[in-house]
Amino acid sequence: MSIRPVTHIGATQPTLEGAGVKLDRVFGFQDPEMLDPFLLLDDFRNERPEDYLAGFPWHPHRGIETITYVLAGTVEHGDSLGNTGNLGAGDVQWMTAGRGIMHQEMPKGDANGRMHGFQLWANLPASEKMTEPRYQDVTSNDIPVVVDDDGTAARIICGNFWGKSGPVDGIAAEPQYLDISVPPGRQKRFKVDTYKQAFAYIFEGSGSFEGASDPFGVLTEKEFGGEELKFRDQTGDRTLVIFGTGDEIVVQAGDQGIRFLLVSGAPIKEPVAWHGPIVMNTKDELRQAISELRAGTFIR
Repeated sequence: MSIRPVTHIGATQPTLEGAGVKLDRVFGFQDPEMLDPFLLLDDFRNERPEDYLAGFPWHPHRGIETITYVLAGTVEHGDSLGNTGNLGAGDVQWMTAGRGIMHQEMPKGDANGRMHGFQLWANLPASEKMTEPRYQDVTSNDIPVVVDDDGTAARIICGNFWGKSGPVDGIAAEPQYLDISVPPGRQKRFKVDTYKQAFAYIFEGSGSFEGASDPFGVLTEKEFGGEELKFRDQTGDRTLVIFGTGDEIVVQAGDQGIRFLLVSGAPIKEPVAWHGPIVMNTKDELRQAISELRAGTFIR
């Protein structure tokens, strides 16, 4: 086994999106090779309805997949194909925009006014950018949860893990998308495909990851000579952790335990021409998409 080194730690950035939704951007609009095939991750959590009720009115997508995972509240959605629905707590929507779709997402809080969820963007390879749009709507009850003897739990949204398979399939990047909880004080190892890009996003509790290569000047408790490398300061809520190559990660949960998304996918390694929610391979393809939007011919 080879432990994946931690190559980057980042904090979220407060961002205003849609019609005025306040959210935390985990990553996005950076070098597309940084987390290829993943382009963007937003954490939208609020307890003030005025910070999210304006939502995300009608807007286009082409050339990507958007993955919405709701933890609290609901998201009402509709699209140019006539699809409508609601995502509740624990539900997932995996939308393949393909050749183009117009849709809207309108969040609503729970009984206490709380709204929390994530949206991840995954790129599509050139061969699939102009495919027919489709949805995979998955209810919470259809997402398998595996609990280990020590209390570690994993919700398997996509991919194979601990003998179970997530309900989302047929995805270009062959991703693994997990929601993992590790009890206080526990150390846990998780297998990750060697050939896939991988990151963790911590959204509850805190912990440390073994194998820190320390390229960004984050000091370690046992520097290079010890058996175990850890960050001196534990990573906590709203923290992105990017891993280098290897086939497993090791996490040590803090005093309150730790909960994080663990996401991996096969890099596409293709040119990226990117303009907001439209991601193509060339500038000409991008100009064509924008021209179609203006002409009203974007939806085919």
